[in-house]
Amino acid sequence: MKIVSLELFKVAPRWLFLKTTADDGTVGWGEPVIEGRADTVAAAVKELSPYVIGRDPAHIEDLFQVMYRAGFYRGGPVLTSAISGIEQSLWDIRGKSLGLPVYDILGGPVREKIQVYCWIGGDRPDDTAAAAKEKASQGYHAVKMNGTAELDYIDTWAKVEAAVGRVAAIRDALGKDFGIAVDFHGRVHQAMARVLMKELEPYHLMFIEEPVLIENLEAFAELRRHTSTPLATGERNFTRWGFKEILTRGVADIIQPDLCHAGGILEVRKIAAMAETFDVAVAPHCPLGPIAFAASLQLDYGTPNAVIQEQSLGIHYNQGADLLDYLVDRTVFDYKDGSVYRNARPGLGIEINEAKVKEAAAKGHEWKNPVWRTADGVVAEW
Repeated sequence: MKIVSLELFKVAPRWLFLKTTADDGTVGWGEPVIEGRADTVAAAVKELSPYVIGRDPAHIEDLFQVMYRAGFYRGGPVLTSAISGIEQSLWDIRGKSLGLPVYDILGGPVREKIQVYCWIGGDRPDDTAAAAKEKASQGYHAVKMNGTAELDYIDTWAKVEAAVGRVAAIRDALGKDFGIAVDFHGRVHQAMARVLMKELEPYHLMFIEEPVLIENLEAFAELRRHTSTPLATGERNFTRWGFKEILTRGVADIIQPDLCHAGGILEVRKIAAMAETFDVAVAPHCPLGPIAFAASLQLDYGTPNAVIQEQSLGIHYNQGADLLDYLVDRTVFDYKDGSVYRNARPGLGIEINEAKVKEAAAKGHEWKNPVWRTADGVVAEW
């Protein structure tokens, strides 16, 4: 079997899909995208395609090595996101050709289901208690929310109290056992992060995500000494080398590699195995589309230290299309009681509605995240 073509589709709300076709007609799908940089990643996929076309799609490890190492410059979000989408599509082809789900090829399942959480609120969260109660009524046992909008290096107690009040309202409404994760989104500088983490401690959060930017890794170690709440990070780290320092320095309790950015399914499986040796949990980042979610589930079902899975159903970014809209079978993700149950469908376990994808790609999208500024005009983290 040989790969004969790679075809890209930029579709709403902010996704990029890749269709990889083998010479026997077998098709694999991947999701190579950086949110807000879809065209840039598409160009990288096209530049990598000569390494892939004409090769056996079963040679996934070697193709990863060639794509990652054959160029003098390596790594970074653009190249590893392009590699990730291609790699996902190769696993989809491999599974379909063998009649097996990807998790079976990677060593078999370790669980029947994986718990998922829903996003509530937007970039400037409001009325989170009502949103969380709605998700609980739908059967979910956990939610995640942005902790705050933009913050300055030193900011007001009013903003701190507002952030804490939103969390307190959810805890009061849904009790002590409902999971609440708070994403600081790298928007918070370490002084304010320390304040917020102390004030949020009584609400027994599931985890705090990206308390500061990952570039400030030394601050993670300091912040971790100030809280018993688990710290999570990793959505902006790429390949096992990008996670090595996080793990060896012991700065996080949960790592969150994104299978569309970190190198694909097998690379994240290697990252998860590294994390297991440090007694660190894995909760893959996935605010993207159905291919990304399907790939993440394949990882989760075969990874013992995977604890919970992000998914984008109903997320505030999804304007114009949602997680299930490009699938032939919208029930393929078997949601029950706050979890998604595994199935035995081959490859990534989904069938893409190609006609719908092509229709959406004819319109495309130009999604960009907003540019925020503090009150005095300085650019702030989004």
